[in-house]
Amino acid sequence: MQITRGRIKSAKKVVCYGPEGIGKSTFASRFPDAVFIDTEGSTKDMDVARLPRPSSWEHLLQEIQYIKNTPGVCKTLVIDTVDWAEQICVDYICDKYHKDGVEAFGYGNGYVYVKEELGRFLNRLEDLVEIGVNVVLTAHAHIKKFEQPDEMGSYDRWELKLGKKTSSQTAPLVKEWADMLLFVNYKTYSVAVDDKGKKHKAQGGKRIMYTSHHPCWDAKNRYGLPDECEFDYEVIRSIVENTAVKTNADARQNEKKANELPDFMSLPEADTDEQVDFDTGQKIPEKKEQKTDMSQSEVFRLNDYIPKALQDLMYVNLVSEEELLEAVYHRGFFPRSTPFQNLPAEFVDGCLIAAWPKVMAVINEARSKREIPFD
Repeated sequence: MQITRGRIKSAKKVVCYGPEGIGKSTFASRFPDAVFIDTEGSTKDMDVARLPRPSSWEHLLQEIQYIKNTPGVCKTLVIDTVDWAEQICVDYICDKYHKDGVEAFGYGNGYVYVKEELGRFLNRLEDLVEIGVNVVLTAHAHIKKFEQPDEMGSYDRWELKLGKKTSSQTAPLVKEWADMLLFVNYKTYSVAVDDKGKKHKAQGGKRIMYTSHHPCWDAKNRYGLPDECEFDYEVIRSIVENTAVKTNADARQNEKKANELPDFMSLPEADTDEQVDFDTGQKIPEKKEQKTDMSQSEVFRLNDYIPKALQDLMYVNLVSEEELLEAVYHRGFFPRSTPFQNLPAEFVDGCLIAAWPKVMAVINEARSKREIPFD
């Protein structure tokens, strides 16, 4: 055992939430060498580096794993937004347990499953922080009625928009996880317009960032920031960049292994055809396209009748339709003559997409033996 003293430099965990359209994504884009996982498609008109929009929960987790396994690919990962990511999580839980909706679990069990899965999601993000990658979660805010146990009456306050009923379980996890919980809003003033002061109108509208707890919103920071400040990255730049941990130089030795992993940038991009070099932040000229893994996607293609969520997972692992069907046949789910088009949608969503790690385990075992074993 060894007792240490002093501050420990580390990457930062930041949650920024507020009304829609206030500039949360733009704020997050100013973090050093930021790469976005855009869950809601709100960065289409922004010149930012991004991974493909996740079409399933497993796809989202694999993108986070890609950042972890590829040293130096970025200095900041932005999840934009975490409340849309939570909805993907809810869909995953429902598919996994073959439920029509989270309410179908009964007695609030569905919300417990979502809370546990989101907790594991935050643990994966914590792994990125430990290797020196800042993590920024943006989120929407909404107004909810709040009543304190020791007071009479209730009042409205701004809260993280993490589901209508799951907020009591998932929102606290996100708030506790963050180093900085920043609430942003438009500051308006009520001005009297008559002599008696009975009629008022709103003026102002300046964007303000709140960094400390208030009865009307949640916020916190551990760096002595003023309670109110301008909504600008420059306010926290010194905190983020002066204390950010540089990626361990020894991790560069693993870069060769990381290059053997599937390259997410080789997946079809719906938002843009341009590719970005994460090391330099510059657009890759057309003459360099042959050096990327795009050539794999040009050769390795899947049929359109395979759902996109499943295609994304198959492209990542270069799993062909034949390999997937052999795994299905081997597990005895359907006769060998069954084509993919005849697989029920419930089976595809609940057994293939929701349980993708188990599917890959069967495929990888078969690959190690060079063929699918038959019983």
